[in-house]
Amino acid sequence: MRIGYDISQAGRGKAGCGHFAHAMLAAMLDRRPGHHLTLYSSFGDFYFDPSMGLARPYRGRNVGYGPRHFSRNSAAAFWNSPGLEQALGNPDIVHANNFWCPAPLAQSRLVYTCYDLGFTVDPGWTTEANRVGCFQGMFRAAVAADWIVAISEATREHFLRTFPHFSAERVRVIHPTSRFTDLSAQGRRPRGLDMLEQGNFLLSVGTIEPRKNHLGLARAYARYLALGGKPRPVVFAGGRGWLMGEFARELSKLGISGHVAMTGYLPDDEIAWLYRNCLAHLYPSFFEGFGLPVLEGMQFGAPTICSNTTALPEVAGEATILLAPEDTEAWAQAMLALSNDAPKRQWMAAAGRARAAQFNRQASAAAMVSLYEEAAAAPKRVAHQIAA
Repeated sequence: MRIGYDISQAGRGKAGCGHFAHAMLAAMLDRRPGHHLTLYSSFGDFYFDPSMGLARPYRGRNVGYGPRHFSRNSAAAFWNSPGLEQALGNPDIVHANNFWCPAPLAQSRLVYTCYDLGFTVDPGWTTEANRVGCFQGMFRAAVAADWIVAISEATREHFLRTFPHFSAERVRVIHPTSRFTDLSAQGRRPRGLDMLEQGNFLLSVGTIEPRKNHLGLARAYARYLALGGKPRPVVFAGGRGWLMGEFARELSKLGISGHVAMTGYLPDDEIAWLYRNCLAHLYPSFFEGFGLPVLEGMQFGAPTICSNTTALPEVAGEATILLAPEDTEAWAQAMLALSNDAPKRQWMAAAGRARAAQFNRQASAAAMVSLYEEAAAAPKRVAHQIAA
């Protein structure tokens, strides 16, 4: 079987979509499934990373690379061409991983990863251009895709509510796999954070953007201090995302700027060190298709407080403290209680590791390969007539 796989977001600065594509591909390559993989370093016209044109990050038997593009215009022209399927060599499977979706394919089975539909919920969470691009890709997938891979049950249900015409039996839940495979690794302290004492700082991992509710966490931390909580550094570990230009000013208004460290984007070994050594990992997001940082933190034994919304309870189980993301007082009280309860933190660390172990990377990789095989053997979802 010939599988075309989108790695367009799996470059150096990858976030959620890129981490999914990277970790899933790495797990599939570990399995050596015997199928031929062609990797697409550009995919569509919605997202373009110029550094991927030269990158060859994956090696292995039966692994090759598809057409390379060095400008957004050339990538857009290629991926929107009427002869796309033939230009790709008529693969059995084309797997889209970056929200963009090609036009209907005549023979190749189109598999589309649905991460989340947060762009349909609150227009204040992202820019209009991103919201429109995400919706266009998702809508086209609802028409053209043969199978949808949903990264959680919550995402599957949301997709089917939004596009009820789609065949429910062709929306398959396959959980993401973690990028971290060596859970004994100690990691490396991030540069510039020499002042951090192991076990004495609070951590929040994720892109700094409104949907992740970092401002709500900052307000909760200010309230925690007002309740008499011990001043501890709060580390926001993530690159800057959408609409957060005023975040530093808000921290100043709250009077907590001196307690906050904003690291920007960090390499994996530094993120691992932070997970392993934080007092608690705080994840107050309003909306998640899955919530990889929650899984990652639990893997490294970080006692975790996270939101009780969307897919997060599905990931966290009973190993974390679940709270409404908008309840500032509840977050402050939970931070205060957990800071003063070492036995509870130890129990949560053990429970988190056990919970994280239930998300098995090899099981997810096997499920993905099985889906490809099922898709290739089944008829296309909709018979499309494409002009020659």
